[in-house]
Amino acid sequence: MNAQRYNVAGHLLDIRLADAALVEADILPSFKPFVSEEEGKLLLSLDARLGPPPDFSEWEEIGQFDCGGANHGVYRKPTEDTERTEDTERTEDTERTEGSEGSDRIEGFDYGFRISLPDMQGGELSCCLVARKQFQECKAVLVAGQHTWQFGLNNAIMLAYAFAAADKQTLLVHASVIRNDGWGYLFTAPSGTGKSTHTHLWYKHIPGSDLMNDDNPVVRIADGQGIVYGSPWSGKTPCYRNIQAPIGGIARLEQAPHNKIERMAPVPAFAALLPAVSSMKWDTYIYMSICKTVGELIQAVPIYHLDCLPDADAARVSYAKMKGC
Repeated sequence: MNAQRYNVAGHLLDIRLADAALVEADILPSFKPFVSEEEGKLLLSLDARLGPPPDFSEWEEIGQFDCGGANHGVYRKPTEDTERTEDTERTEDTERTEGSEGSDRIEGFDYGFRISLPDMQGGELSCCLVARKQFQECKAVLVAGQHTWQFGLNNAIMLAYAFAAADKQTLLVHASVIRNDGWGYLFTAPSGTGKSTHTHLWYKHIPGSDLMNDDNPVVRIADGQGIVYGSPWSGKTPCYRNIQAPIGGIARLEQAPHNKIERMAPVPAFAALLPAVSSMKWDTYIYMSICKTVGELIQAVPIYHLDCLPDADAARVSYAKMKGC
């Protein structure tokens, strides 16, 4: 079994590839900058193997969700207690389930995910993820052809990471982030609105700018300050950088026939930022933990609303406001 440890935004992950056909360099190339030999408490461990999809037919179907053009089905094992309270104790070390060689064995797990390719790539089922409530222990079953393994496993790890870190003042944010003069600036918006276009305009027209991540940076609160980190997940742009920066500002971007940026008050800032964060509304503990961190983030960093055109002036306008020029 091939096992590797990674450090993503200060959190340690153990990923174990149980089949010889699963080669780390091929299936997880974006994780290479995050390889770590550090010791310490794990955020999560995930075992990946090939096999048939688990049977969720007797589980409660939470829903089918569009995740960037790809369908994710979410399921919950029916139990008398489906919610978790804040005093739930985490184990000191991640437990591992022994004797679960069959990929269809899902006993002892609480959540299930069916991860499919985007429609434009065929929409076929790529990976199934099962996880305990705390997402400390997960298993991924890669169920389709080899061409789908990278997509499926990357998405499985990303989901597990977002939910395992939810109560650790950590957010996975759908944003494009540019760094300038040592500070990170995040731009959020629905897919296709122009986040990447805007950060590219900073890179092209604002001296001293470099791209940190183009789709899913990690944001943490540390000592009352917002910190943004590069991650192994960067959408269509291959930008996988193990770097960090204090956050200078976050802007919710909207296409408009003009360029205008204004700082938002706390309530609209919360409403604008929350949809950009990976969350689980059906799990009360995870969702409330994320809401709490979003509330702390809008107190720590300025949040803006940006109306803009896809032109150089838009970059200059947002730069001047967010830098306080």
